[in-house]
Parts: sequence; C-alpha cells; structure tokens
Amino acid sequence: MSKRDYYEVLGVSKNASAEEIKKAYRKKAIEYHPDRNPDNKEAEEKFKEAAEAYGVLSDPEKKSRYDQFGHAGVSGGAGGFSGGGMNMEDIFSNFGDIFGDFFGGGFGSSSRSRGRRVSKGTNIRVSIKLTLKEIAQGAHKKIKIKKFVACDHCQGTGAKNGNAYSTCSTCGGTGQVTRIQNSFFGRVQTTSVCPSCQGEGKMITDKCPHCNGEGIVKKEEIVELDIPAGVEDGMQLRVSGKGNAARRGGINGDMIVVIHEIEDDQIIRDGNNLYFELDISFIEAVLGTTKEVPTIDGKVKIKIDPGTQPNKVLRLRGKGLKDINGYGKGDFFINVNVYVPKNLSREEKNLLDKLKDSPNFIPPKTSKNKESFFRKMRDMFNN
Repeated sequence: MSKRDYYEVLGVSKNASAEEIKKAYRKKAIEYHPDRNPDNKEAEEKFKEAAEAYGVLSDPEKKSRYDQFGHAGVSGGAGGFSGGGMNMEDIFSNFGDIFGDFFGGGFGSSSRSRGRRVSKGTNIRVSIKLTLKEIAQGAHKKIKIKKFVACDHCQGTGAKNGNAYSTCSTCGGTGQVTRIQNSFFGRVQTTSVCPSCQGEGKMITDKCPHCNGEGIVKKEEIVELDIPAGVEDGMQLRVSGKGNAARRGGINGDMIVVIHEIEDDQIIRDGNNLYFELDISFIEAVLGTTKEVPTIDGKVKIKIDPGTQPNKVLRLRGKGLKDINGYGKGDFFINVNVYVPKNLSREEKNLLDKLKDSPNFIPPKTSKNKESFFRKMRDMFNN
C-alpha cells in the first residue's frame, strides 16, 4: 500500500510554517490518540501516520529531501520510524515534547505506562594502565575503588530494618497518578509520576539510621575486571552494573574503564602491527647470522641471510596483536639496521683496503627508473 502525502496527512499546505505543522500534528495526535480510541486499529494507524509525517516535516533537512524526492528521499521514515512498523512507545518518547508543551506533561503514556519508576545509579570512570604484553594477551585486573553500595542494614530500601515503609496512599503503590482533564478537544487522560512518592510506590515510615533513608552508603570495594586482548590507548570499555548503586533499590550504574597503554621500550605499536629495530654489524650483514628478537610471545630466533642490505624489512606473520573485534592478528615487522663503524684501527683499515677493489664489494649501478624503484619499495613492504 502506497503512503499518503505527508502534507495531506497533517492537513497543511507545502508552504506551512513550522508552528503550523506543529499545531496540525497536535490536533491529529489528540484526535487519534489510543486513549480516546481504545481498541480502534484504524485510529491507531492514523496516529502512527501523523507521527511519521510530523517527524519528516518538522526536520528542515528531511523536509527538504521530501519536497524534492517525495517518500524516496526519506525512506526509513522519521527518526528511524517506518510507516507500518512504528512502535507506540517510541512515538511517545520521541515526540513527548509535543504532548507535554500542550497538556502539561504525561499525555500519551496512560495506557502504556512504564509502571513504577526504576532509578539507576551513576556511572564510575576509572583508568587502567596496561603493558603491551597485557594488551596482547588480555588482562585480569583487580582495582580498589570507593563507590556507593546498597546499605546492608536496610537491604537498600532506605527503611529501618528494610521494612519500615507503607504503600503510597496517593498512587496506591503504582508510582503514577492519572488525571482526566477537560479541554477544547474533549476529555483527555494524562498520567504522571506520583508527586508524593516520586514514582517509588511506597513511603518510608522510619528511615534507616545507617544511610539516613538513602538506601546507599559509600564503601571501598575491590572490583575485578577482564580486559580483552587488542585494546588501544584511549579506548573506553563499559562494564555493566559495576557503577554506583541506586538510591532505594533500582539498577546499578556502569563502570567506564579508560585504557592507558604503557609505551614499550623496544617494540613500537601501530594498530595491530608491531615494529622492532634490529641492529647488526657490517660483518653480520655480509656473512649472515642468527639473531634473537623480543616479541610479545617471547624471544624468537630469526635468520639474517648473507648479503642483507641496510633497512631490509622482515615480516613475522601473525605475530602482532589480536584484533579486538576478532578479525585475526597483525604482523611483526623487523627493520634491519646495519651499523657502519666510524673509528677503525690501522689493521682494520688495511684489511678493508685490500677488499675495496674486490668485485664483490663494488655496489651495482643504481637504477634511475622511478617506476622500478617504487615497485621494489611496494614489493618490500607487501612481502
């Protein structure tokens, strides 16, 4: 089924102002609101249709695309909505300001109320320092922090002995109050948080003396964390439920863990790849040798072929860091630096002087072919 023109849905012209569009949507929302049309599927669909139209026409960018390309320019709907699959709770939460401005809050939530208000504790932010080896392997950390926890004496209720409270007489324990108002458009039912119990549904009759009725106290606690392999400096990890406890029950906040990487003395990191500078002597470069190189998995022996040139790059595949998203591992690159001595003894100079005219010690002519040069560079780093 094709969608109706959004201007037609709200009953406004294409030249309508933002305020006119807003007023038109208010009118449609009131007319087709589910509370005024219980069990009326047609009214519910029109309510959704009006919300979708307003979501596009109230947004200057979306409105411009719609005016140019029609529905194709805003496919996917308003604010993530799509015509037939709109969720009523999403409509109320996304466009609650429209209802609230006009009716003083609460409109659109009576028949679909969230029940008692559930509070949530605040988040905690901590910093963790990790070595390159810990980042490579993942780490288990124990950290000591001061945080709000549920009071042991009242089990987090805030009431003495955990039971010195009664059901709120204002809302009957629901945490909400419902009012029916007469307006120009008829009788409108609104629901809001109970002003007496602040949405908790109960009233404390005798406060817990240990937490003064708050239900939380500050304590020092040891928190254990598992840091996955492959994290990077500055990365933030969220640990659910390890933050501060909420007042008088509810959901704990989260712990935000900020990663700080301790720079390694020998190995340089670039993403998931690792780099190491290996120094060898001129003689070792000529004759070849075997060297030990420190990697994150321990020392490994690598073979230096005879005639190795300065700045030759060796690659150890899969010896880098794990990708935190599970996409394999990086590589370990070794840049071979050939040390050329500056101070030689007379005997050393005489020995080298005898070799300087040897064909094996005369460098080949340098290629002036720019394309050939860059091809060799690419091959060196790709292999």
